[in-house]
Amino acid sequence: MPEAQPVIIILAAGKGERFRAGGGTTYKLEALLAGKPVLQHVLAAAQASGLPWHLVRPEGGTDGMGESIALGVKATPDAAGWLILPGDLPLITAASLQRVAQALNEKPVVVPYYQQRHGHPVGFRREYFDSLTLLTGDEGAKAVVQAARACADVFSLALNDPGIVQDIDVPEDLAAAEHDKNNAVQILRTRW
Repeated sequence: MPEAQPVIIILAAGKGERFRAGGGTTYKLEALLAGKPVLQHVLAAAQASGLPWHLVRPEGGTDGMGESIALGVKATPDAAGWLILPGDLPLITAASLQRVAQALNEKPVVVPYYQQRHGHPVGFRREYFDSLTLLTGDEGAKAVVQAARACADVFSLALNDPGIVQDIDVPEDLAAAEHDKNNAVQILRTRW
């Protein structure tokens, strides 16, 4: 991995329309999970990872994940790379963020998986700066990953962290995350 650490780009500019359409009464990143906003859990994991991070949350939002990624990468042009992390993954662990960052030693693009499901954050080394800053629309960096895969530039990283795939799109997702978080706390308590 390059001398400098990659920056975690936390995407928090979405409108959360599915959450509200599903009966949510607030913006999904402000919805409470274990007494704290969803986004606060993501920020806590980023801080605990020890990696630098940058929050993308412009006042007027963006036109999609692609634009959010481009804004975050442009705001951190001197980074060694970027870990693209949607702000609605409140159960992600700091260890998973660190593992993706470390895996950038293997290949320029890292795609984490949990039980064969693609997750986040997707990691990119510096050589993908231009491709990432040109992104627009709702597809995120999907096309960049596909192009990297065609060049054998992608490292598939298996992680034992359901938090890399458990996002909050609708209120039922929030209830499931609350249940899983409570179970994890209960397991920790019984081990002591």
